[in-house]
Amino acid sequence: MTKEEIMGRLYDRYIKPIETKKDSFIGVEIEMPIVNLEHKAVDFEIVHKLTAAFLEEFGFIPTGIDDQGHIYSALNRENGDVFSYDCSYNNMEFSFGRESELHTIHGRFLRYYSFVQNFFKPCNYTLTGMGINPNRLVNNNIPIENGRYKMLFHHLSSFSKYACLPMYFHRYPQFGMFSSASQVQLDVTKETAPQVINTFNQLEPVKALIFNNSVLLHENEELLCCRDMLWENSTHGINPHNVGMYDCEIKTVDDILNYISTTAIYCVERDGKYLNFKPVNILEYFNTDTLTGEYMENDKICSMEFHPRPEDISYLRTFKSEDLTFRGTVEFRSACCQPISDVMTVSAFHLGLLNKTNELADLIKNDRSVYNNGYNASELRRQLVCRELPSFIDTEGLYKLAVAVLDLCESGLKERGFGEEIYLAPLYERVRKHTNPAKTMFERLENGERINDIINDYSEV
Repeated sequence: MTKEEIMGRLYDRYIKPIETKKDSFIGVEIEMPIVNLEHKAVDFEIVHKLTAAFLEEFGFIPTGIDDQGHIYSALNRENGDVFSYDCSYNNMEFSFGRESELHTIHGRFLRYYSFVQNFFKPCNYTLTGMGINPNRLVNNNIPIENGRYKMLFHHLSSFSKYACLPMYFHRYPQFGMFSSASQVQLDVTKETAPQVINTFNQLEPVKALIFNNSVLLHENEELLCCRDMLWENSTHGINPHNVGMYDCEIKTVDDILNYISTTAIYCVERDGKYLNFKPVNILEYFNTDTLTGEYMENDKICSMEFHPRPEDISYLRTFKSEDLTFRGTVEFRSACCQPISDVMTVSAFHLGLLNKTNELADLIKNDRSVYNNGYNASELRRQLVCRELPSFIDTEGLYKLAVAVLDLCESGLKERGFGEEIYLAPLYERVRKHTNPAKTMFERLENGERINDIINDYSEV
């Protein structure tokens, strides 16, 4: 394939869906850790029984069954909701079919969540609103038994093969089995997509200040949000353009397309087998005659030579903080799972600011408390995910900026007319107290509180 042909296929996959986009829907994904309150590993048999009861209660149909016959994904055909486990049976996810407002999604979340909690309670289990499973050190952090998840874990565990690369690799290849996020997808148009991506990319440091909630207890406790590190310093980050933030300005659709063309592909499927291989730039991939991939068969790693196919473009997977998807949406991926009482804050925050990007860009441009001090946005976020703010930051000015962002968000939600601004109340309270869920957790632990008390509080609706 020529470069023009490849770029044409990338255009068809990512840009065409937003050319005539007129929708304004919301897609919400909420991942939550499953916690055994006896500080023992989660018993997957209990999880499988919960799955069967959940499907019977809500009429979901299985869509994913692992090699042992256990259901790991199911769909509600009426509303498009998906009940699943993300990477392992330690991490539950609710993905909601697209809706036009947040209250409907919140109502369904509460029904599903209450059912799961009532089932788990006699077992002394709970879901909780933390970005890192507090029992990760005692859990069985093993992937779901199927080719995709086992090969993903194999890929993440292969970091030692890349010792020649000038990058730091952490030692948590199983991080997908104990980390949980709160993600939202919002419809964009060809006209709005570049500014949405660019402005929200600039906003990432402020988002860290407000939403930090991923703590590796007993390790790396200087971080209030280890989520960025886990993704960026893994094999997903061998090509840094596949993860994290944009260190360039996105002004046009061509900028988006050109950026996508710099990302890497690392997996495809052949004959029902998931193949992983050394990440290769998507343009180079289609100009390579033969590649060698690895797949899992009978718990053994096998090799297979294969030829690139044009349709492999569907396996290009990136994990940017703001990702243009093939659905005609921007997916916002950088926020940790939040305390359950605040579960809609992430969605409301992004939704309220979606049509306020001009005003938001002006706030950032004119700020001197954190921005415009010699650091770009990604450098600032790396500092604002830490427990201690850097000395150059004007703390009072930073929190005034956060209030201004929330006020702008509130205005955007009020203009929608659904009363969704009520979901911002916890964020105003965090900013007023100069805190966030991770910071609050550390303060409570340092005051002698038990981790189970915090887990239970973060699980309250």
